[in-house]
Amino acid sequence: MQGLRRAGVAYDLVARLQAPGPLVAVELRPPRLGLDAERSIDVWIDMHHAVQRLARDDTIVLLTDDAAGSAEEESLAHLSANLGRSAELRNVLPFLTCNHPLDYCRLFVRRAAELGVAGVTVVGGDPSAEMERCVPHGKDLRQVLGLEQPRLPLGGWANPNRDPVGQARLVAARDFSADYVFTQIVSHHSLGPVERFLSELRRLGVATPVVFGVFLYRSPNPRTLSYLGRYFPVPVREIAADFEAGMSAHEICAESIRRLRDVGADKVYICNLPTNKVNATLQNVKQRLL
Repeated sequence: MQGLRRAGVAYDLVARLQAPGPLVAVELRPPRLGLDAERSIDVWIDMHHAVQRLARDDTIVLLTDDAAGSAEEESLAHLSANLGRSAELRNVLPFLTCNHPLDYCRLFVRRAAELGVAGVTVVGGDPSAEMERCVPHGKDLRQVLGLEQPRLPLGGWANPNRDPVGQARLVAARDFSADYVFTQIVSHHSLGPVERFLSELRRLGVATPVVFGVFLYRSPNPRTLSYLGRYFPVPVREIAADFEAGMSAHEICAESIRRLRDVGADKVYICNLPTNKVNATLQNVKQRLL
């Protein structure tokens, strides 16, 4: 079987992602750079409490790095200052993009390993960012960082919405160099690409665990949905129709998770949870899965 970065080496995180059964993780975004100090502190406090509560529930937490093209404060700085070396970090997965100098990336994974995070998800990053990539692709950076920290799990990225068969083959390639994979946002309104992606992974015998992205659409506002469509495919009409039919934001999110499970994508992460209500919102969505 292909796809694993270091076959034969066991990691708690990878074993958990490979275990049978459903899993729901959460993506959180650090505050944007440029926020006034008071607002930035408020966001970090909310994230601090959210990470602590999610840790108590054994929920995997993704922390982004310059998501959706907007520069964000560094996640590791917050983790080090506010959580330090604690059990809460065992399920935390910070992202790292290629939109940083290579020396910074090396230092990042060294600090991450010292803090005890579960792993680092290394991706290409927004190509429109002002800073040039230190290497062309996420796989190139994973290969470099894997030599720096051979015991630290490194994650990759795939986008089933873009040529699902081709994306599956990229994951299967020996030089993909990832211990696990997160995907771009998918929806129950476009399951075809997910099914083709999974089918090709199975055909190729890929053992690398895959976690699919699900978005919490908070409203059918056309301007908001149009803006989001700049970064991932948004089924605007279908989402609007769901709201018009009386479904709540939590119900729509739960429906995506439920339908993904039906086609074999039983591990997901949820994006766009309100920072000050992460745990309550997550529980609300989970209750609708029962």
